[in-house]
Amino acid sequence: MTDPRAPFAAASADVADSATLGAGTRVWHLAQVREGAVLGADCNVGRGAYIGPGVTIGNACKLQNYALVYEPAVLGDGVFIGPAAVLTNDEFPRAANPDLTVKSAADWHPVGVEIGDGASIGARAVCVAPVRVGAWALVAAGAVVTKDVPDYALVVGVPARRIGWVGRAGKPLVAEAGAWVCPDTGERYVEVDGILSAAS
Repeated sequence: MTDPRAPFAAASADVADSATLGAGTRVWHLAQVREGAVLGADCNVGRGAYIGPGVTIGNACKLQNYALVYEPAVLGDGVFIGPAAVLTNDEFPRAANPDLTVKSAADWHPVGVEIGDGASIGARAVCVAPVRVGAWALVAAGAVVTKDVPDYALVVGVPARRIGWVGRAGKPLVAEAGAWVCPDTGERYVEVDGILSAAS
């Protein structure tokens, strides 16, 4: 009998033998999961997505079609990466050295993007490493993130800037009686010195 929780990879997907796929994780057509990558349980990797060597992805993450996640990125649990979004890894990109010899792996030092639990990166957004996107933050479609994003922040534009806050449901929070409130769940948040946290 087939295990219903066994990870699945489409026949056209390229999953390295040394990659780890958690229970219930699905890797769809033409996606590539490189050597040593670790994906948690219940992840969904869309068509044509790329996950670099040694990338770590938590549980219940969703990478939409053609998302590119370069090493050494680390994604928490419940992270959403939108279609064609890119997490970069080279601060000073060059194809060749100053003498025009081809760069080798030893000629550069990859730097990563870290995405906190529950955060979402919109379609065609770019996170320029090294950068951290905080838990439950929302990066708008097409934004270019060049500096760290606080937890629960809503950022837009090029370069990305904060224009508000979002709750765990992903909806913009509303200011109310000295707090920030989610219009869907009623959860309350408190802002102190530009940092938002759930009210106790």
